Amino acid sequence: MTPDPDAFANLLCDWCLEAREGDYVLVSTTTLAAPLIRAVHRALIIRGAWAPGVRIAVPGLAEDFYRLASDELLDNFPPLELAEVERADAFLGIQAPENTRALAGTDPTRLARAARAREPVRELRLAKRWCGTIWPTPALAQDAGMSSEDYAAFVNRALFLDRPNPVAAWRELNDRQSSLVERLSEAREIRIEAEGTDVRLRVDGRTWVNSNGKHNMPSGEVFTGPLEDSASGTIRFTIPSNPRGVLVEGVEVTFEDGRVTKATADRGQAYLDAALTTDPGARFLGELGIGTNVGIDRATGSTLLDEKMAGTVHLALGRSYTETGGRNKSALHWDLICDLRAGGRLSADGESIAVVG
Repeated sequence: MTPDPDAFANLLCDWCLEAREGDYVLVSTTTLAAPLIRAVHRALIIRGAWAPGVRIAVPGLAEDFYRLASDELLDNFPPLELAEVERADAFLGIQAPENTRALAGTDPTRLARAARAREPVRELRLAKRWCGTIWPTPALAQDAGMSSEDYAAFVNRALFLDRPNPVAAWRELNDRQSSLVERLSEAREIRIEAEGTDVRLRVDGRTWVNSNGKHNMPSGEVFTGPLEDSASGTIRFTIPSNPRGVLVEGVEVTFEDGRVTKATADRGQAYLDAALTTDPGARFLGELGIGTNVGIDRATGSTLLDEKMAGTVHLALGRSYTETGGRNKSALHWDLICDLRAGGRLSADGESIAVVG
């Protein structure tokens, strides 16, 4: 069952963005999300919000940019982009790719350079109301190994749009996660154990955040920023990653005093190496997250979905979220996921933490 565009738009406007009269909302997506774009446009107008800020990318634009851009273009950003972000009150990004591997052949160092250049725009955007979401496309379904119909139904469940009152369902998840946050707020050390994995992180003095669908939709995680010099040990990330359309699999990372000292990948080593050289902060952790969304029960190739899967943990290389108390600064924020459902263990100060939705 494809998500109902109007129900989806109402959830985004009311629960995620809390759209208000007079708001200027900037929406960015592709042509494939047309049903949701129109529904969001209608929903914003009904709420008295300005909705002229719709940026629709046609397939191929990103590939053209990274292939043809001069050093001047690659290492800067258009001033109008920053001015628009300064004016906007809220942002909605809708993933709806035609080809999830469009940038697979792009030099990863060019991707890293562009990310560094756009850091001021990204930081300003993150300081305001924002939400990232997803609309089912054939490419996403193919990545997930599902038919388009089955994938659309899967996304519908992950969004809680299959429930009588989606907003109430997200409030219920918020309450469940609040209890987990309360428990973890007392923790000093987190340990992650699984096959090929034994890593310890300090979290004392840091704030745990209840990610309840306000910024990511779907969501379903609690997260914090580990102490920057605390990570010790090795972790194998068993869920494939798709940063900027580049498939990276079998990543194994070793930390000493918080810093990545060794990093290998079964596939995508060049991208991994380039990401770690983005800037000095790229070799340190910015986030530890625990997935709780039981509507997401399998890996799909989309980090937005996969990192929320109940029974998983994820670590992000690079930038911290300031609300956690994390201090790591980087143009990189790359979430990598470890599945604990087959015999893994997450513990806080030696006590097992049940990772459930």
